[in-house]
Formats: sequence, structure tokens, C-alpha cells
Amino acid sequence: MGRILAIDYGKKRTGVAVTDPLQIIAGGLVTVSTEGIWNFLDDYLKRETVDTIVVGKPLTLNNRPSESFSFIEPFVRKLERRYPRIRVERMDERFTSSIAGRAMIEGGMKKKDRQEKERIDRISASLILQSYMEMKKNKTLK
Repeated sequence: MGRILAIDYGKKRTGVAVTDPLQIIAGGLVTVSTEGIWNFLDDYLKRETVDTIVVGKPLTLNNRPSESFSFIEPFVRKLERRYPRIRVERMDERFTSSIAGRAMIEGGMKKKDRQEKERIDRISASLILQSYMEMKKNKTLK
């Protein structure tokens, strides 16, 4: 069994989260510059077995694609072509940034540390991954 990798893709930075090899625990891995995401993925996928890559799907409150959809969809298509043996899934990413901010406050993180956008991106990727894992678990329980 391989890991599940989650990506919170942005114009400047991309947050990445990953599970353990047994797909039990999800955690933030890294935030990379978006221009460096392909180098990061190539390197990571050479070292680790990944079964699924989950990419945040940006939707509005009325379930329509948000503005960022236009630059995320080409990334997803390239991801599918570049790594054809890895399943690519989409997961609603609404509110992940605000939930990440609240989690940092509730966790007692200092204001200065909460302002580091790299942390928010990494936590947002973790939230996308956690949501995906819960959805997958609930489907198998039904």
C-alpha cells in the first residue's frame, strides 16, 4: 500500500500533505514554490510509493468553480499525464484556509507564526487530505 499525497495548489505556493504508508495518519509535509512543484513531485515520487494524489478543488458557495479553477485544472491534467499510474482525485477545498487559520489560533500559535503563509498552505493541504480520508472511510463503512 502506498501513501496518499494531497496538494493545495496556488499561484505562488503549493502546500503538500501526505499519509503514512498505511494511510492512517495525515500530516503536512512541505510548502514549495509553485514553479518548483514538478521538481519536488518528481523527486518525492522516485523515493516514495504513492497510490493517490488528491488536489483541492476550488468551488464557490454555490458549487461553481472559483476563479482559481482556471489555473488549477491545467495543473491537474498535466499531473494525470505526467504520472499515469497514480490515481488523481479532487476534493472540495472550500474554507480550508480559514479553518487552518482558526486551528492555528486554537492551537495557541503566536500571531507572528500564523502570518507565515507557508504554514497555512501546508495545513490547508492537510485538511484536504483529512477530508479525503474521512470520505473514503465513510464510503467503505456504508
